[in-house]
Amino acid sequence: MPKNSKVTQREHSNEHVTESVADLLALEEPVDYKQSALNVAGESGGKQKAAEEELDAEDRPAWNSKLQYILAQIGFSVGLGNIWRFPYLCQKNGGGAYLVPYLVLLIIIGIPLFFLELAVGQRIRRGSIGVWHYVCPRLGGIGFSSCIVCLFVGLYYNVIIGWSIFYFFKSFQYPLPWSECPVIRNGTVAVVEAECEKSSATTYFWYREALDISNSISESGGLNWKMTLCLLVAWSIVGMAVVKGIQSSGKVMYFSSLFPYVVLACFLVRGLLLRGAIDGILHMFTPKLDKMLDPQVWREAATQVFFALGLGFGGVIAFSSYNKQDNNCHFDAALVSFINFFTSVLATLVVFAVLGFKANIMNEKCVVENAEKILGYLNSNVLSRDLIPPHVNFSHLTTKDYAEMYNVIMTVKEDKFSALGLDPCLLEDELDKSVQGTGLAFIAFTEAMTHFPASPFWSVMFFLMLINLGLGSMIGTMAGITTPIIDTFKVPKEMFTVGCCVFAFFVGLLFVQRSGNYFVTMFDDYSATLPLTVIVILENIAVAWIYGTKKFMQELTEMLGFRPYRFYFYMWKFVSPLCMAVLTTASIIQLGVTPPGYSAWIKEEAAERYLYFPDWAMALLITLIIVATLPMPVVFILRHFHLLSDGSNTLSVSYKKGRMMKDISNLEENDETRFILSKVPSEAPSPMPTHRSYLGPGSTSPLETSGNPNGRYGSGYLLATTPESEL
Repeated sequence: MPKNSKVTQREHSNEHVTESVADLLALEEPVDYKQSALNVAGESGGKQKAAEEELDAEDRPAWNSKLQYILAQIGFSVGLGNIWRFPYLCQKNGGGAYLVPYLVLLIIIGIPLFFLELAVGQRIRRGSIGVWHYVCPRLGGIGFSSCIVCLFVGLYYNVIIGWSIFYFFKSFQYPLPWSECPVIRNGTVAVVEAECEKSSATTYFWYREALDISNSISESGGLNWKMTLCLLVAWSIVGMAVVKGIQSSGKVMYFSSLFPYVVLACFLVRGLLLRGAIDGILHMFTPKLDKMLDPQVWREAATQVFFALGLGFGGVIAFSSYNKQDNNCHFDAALVSFINFFTSVLATLVVFAVLGFKANIMNEKCVVENAEKILGYLNSNVLSRDLIPPHVNFSHLTTKDYAEMYNVIMTVKEDKFSALGLDPCLLEDELDKSVQGTGLAFIAFTEAMTHFPASPFWSVMFFLMLINLGLGSMIGTMAGITTPIIDTFKVPKEMFTVGCCVFAFFVGLLFVQRSGNYFVTMFDDYSATLPLTVIVILENIAVAWIYGTKKFMQELTEMLGFRPYRFYFYMWKFVSPLCMAVLTTASIIQLGVTPPGYSAWIKEEAAERYLYFPDWAMALLITLIIVATLPMPVVFILRHFHLLSDGSNTLSVSYKKGRMMKDISNLEENDETRFILSKVPSEAPSPMPTHRSYLGPGSTSPLETSGNPNGRYGSGYLLATTPESEL
């Protein structure tokens, strides 16, 4: 699709090369499909390059079945974020009210851009580097930025899989090791660990036994050897799954993509049978309508859509590049998007059912503890027994009775009430306690499971589900790195894949220090969000405004066999770019207004405290964002000033059963289209394999007006009229 490539016109020449192009444009296929090659400039490597391109196309792996491909896309898009980030955002942003902005943005941004990535990957049959180089060489840096973002995400994402592996093996115990606080014996005296007593057993196990976390990001504390081993196991599993490309990862997807749904279904049934589960679900679906007007909610919803569908990572493009040309990627986009949203809602139901159960238990515990305080005050005459309603029975105290007693005491002892230290013990307060990210899975959910009958079984199932969800996403993330590099630089697949895993393991040691969890927060919350937003908006611009929405819609019509809905035309052209521009601006403003920080666990206080990143960590964070986005402007500048070749130094044409593959030559200027079409440059054809133009909504294909000769190459072949730019 390079716009600046030119072909020398030879109108009065009877050379064989011109006759071959004429035969091609007249749809007269040469006899020898595999050996025919056209070298306009006379380079000796023309035939060799054409043969190599055709051999590469023939040897490209393909999915064994449509089911395997769909499961791969589902495994990549449905990940750990569906289990803990989406429920947390629902809890934080108004329950059911959050579903409205999420659904709106999923429809106007998520599905159209997901469809776009599926389509370009399937059409061009290359990874992200090759795709965006092909669409617009000056924006070829998009593919390199996608690879870097995938690397950043893969580094910390596999650490989370390592955490899940640690908890998985610890789950084969009864009682679960995080169900009770450890007891320290000093001679004949047994004392509960102070840090655990101040917090909770599950919180203590997470921060002290699992992470052995330091007090701040500046305190390294050395490597955590347990997590180092788990990280090694995680990378070994990922390496074995992706070492053969889709031949190995496709088979893994049958289990890693389906097993989590079995576990979620089991947890949903079990959760609905728990006491208090309905309270949690009703709390989730009770919308707080004021949240729908909060711009921050819309920004977080848009970010979640990007991460949920895997937009901008390159994994979607990589997987679709192994499809057949006639695959219905429009159906795939709608199906995978629906399954992703369904999974998020299903996981949220499970989480809130379990959290409703946990909230009831914690509320009852609060009632018992505060009732004991009241009894102590009654026995010491601090409170009069006249304040206690006559029907209240302390041996069978209900939450309703406690609430009534609490209100009476608060009314009578208004001046001295705060000194009593009584808590209201409201169920709503327990349900409103939002637990973010890893804390939801490794603290809140694990605590709830300790109250399940046969708790080790449910714990094993839960963390095995997390491992499989993470593995599916890691396979897609690795494909976003390996596929474009292997396609572009022709490096050995197995050797490069193993090298990537080994390199990532050693760099990942940063995240298994005692301060490693704080680096995970830095990478997860900040390093990928802004670069991903820029990548996605440039992808949209490259296709909709540089290549051309009309032309791209026609390519889809040729590929799919039907014309996509007009809806996509307007989304790609106007709505999605505008929404993403607003999102990018909001993200930059957010970073400027709210300094980046993290929640640090302070051992002495046994509590979390929000700290801002120190200067050196801010410098690292800014460096990560620059490194991820730098390839885009660098490649643009180099190719704009012709300091970097776009790779199109020959015009080679190879034939394969009626399909044409072209590499436009870097020849003399202003003559390409007259040589091929005898037309003006504005009527240059698309370098994609089809030529019927799509003139926008409501238009008809010009191919229907057959019979008019096209220049001097005969009738029956009318080429697209395609403007160089639709800006």
